[in-house]
Amino acid sequence: MTTNEESSTGRYLVLLEDDSTIIGTRELTRLTGLRLANTADAAGAAPGELFSAASGIVLHQLGIALISADPDQASALERAAQETGPIAAFEPERRVFAIDEDSPEADIDADAPEADGEFTWGLHAVRADRTKPTGKGIRVAVLDTGLDLKHPDFADRDIVTGSFVEGQDVQDGHGHGTHVIGTSCGPRISEAGPGYGIASQASIYAGKVLGDDGSGGDIGILSGIEWAISNGCAVVSMSLGAPVQAGQAFSTAYERVARRAMARGTLIIAAAGNESERSSGLIAPVGHPANCPSIMAVGAVDQQTQIADFSSGTVDEIGQVDLVGPGVGVYSSWPGAERYRKLSGTSMATPHVSGVAALYAQQHRERAWGLWARLSQTARRLLLTSTDVGAGLVQAP
Repeated sequence: MTTNEESSTGRYLVLLEDDSTIIGTRELTRLTGLRLANTADAAGAAPGELFSAASGIVLHQLGIALISADPDQASALERAAQETGPIAAFEPERRVFAIDEDSPEADIDADAPEADGEFTWGLHAVRADRTKPTGKGIRVAVLDTGLDLKHPDFADRDIVTGSFVEGQDVQDGHGHGTHVIGTSCGPRISEAGPGYGIASQASIYAGKVLGDDGSGGDIGILSGIEWAISNGCAVVSMSLGAPVQAGQAFSTAYERVARRAMARGTLIIAAAGNESERSSGLIAPVGHPANCPSIMAVGAVDQQTQIADFSSGTVDEIGQVDLVGPGVGVYSSWPGAERYRKLSGTSMATPHVSGVAALYAQQHRERAWGLWARLSQTARRLLLTSTDVGAGLVQAP
């Protein structure tokens, strides 16, 4: 995540009512006169590619559309969303971010030793160093900046890729995606250094939804979620988002998408955000889209099991932290000759939770709300307020 201010792309998301995609698309066309492309007709195409040939696109499995609209069209859709009918919600498309050079997730204490030479401190903290499940047979989708497909630690893994960024393949030109995939699904045993991956035998679904500059739009993320659901992924891990203001409503579109994902057996886990400066008395609210009730929001703790200074928290009734994971000085994979790097942020805590979720999905065959409950019930209770850490520190089976 980043400290960049939330911004709109100038386009709009239109949520269609459940089981009304066809009718809703017709109504959307009637109200706006726009020509819409449909992902049902172009499986695998990046949303930008579809959008370039039309005035909007419909993600048919999620029942959501992205459109460009003039003021009159936008007003018509806003009125329709307030009335009974197939148009459920209408909202601006946001820009979302991974880290940038000025983020709190910058390389921190890169030379600090791990707790021992075999595993990272994060694996110790969540008990992944001594758990038996490996995530084998479980599909985990990580939606981020892609993956370094040339990294030797992933040479023999079951990897499926998809890019939802126009003009870019899944190869990670940023680094963030490779790092978070490493934590969630990298090797638990490594000859090059400490083992750093939790679900070390899970099937990796690497979805590029953020460009090599670390940014993207909601539609890329939603396209990645649709791709993950259609491929039967039990877990979707998203170390991305945008800051929000206290009291700001969560996205109706994302909340409905998360519920639809749950109905199909997919749990979405997202970073709470890095906008706090707790040492200065500032606790920022959980960011978008982690502030949705049906998306599991993850905060970060340090090696002393204290809440990280940057970790966003529960500050009002909208947006709650559900769990925390190790998020300071986290060692994991990195593209190119460097191979490994330590980063900090709720982005690093999130894949710890996602990896553990895959372990429970394998061991207990839990899915969706059952998997959420399992993660919450087995978390390590901490001597910290629940508004900061939710149910506690995630623990492997």
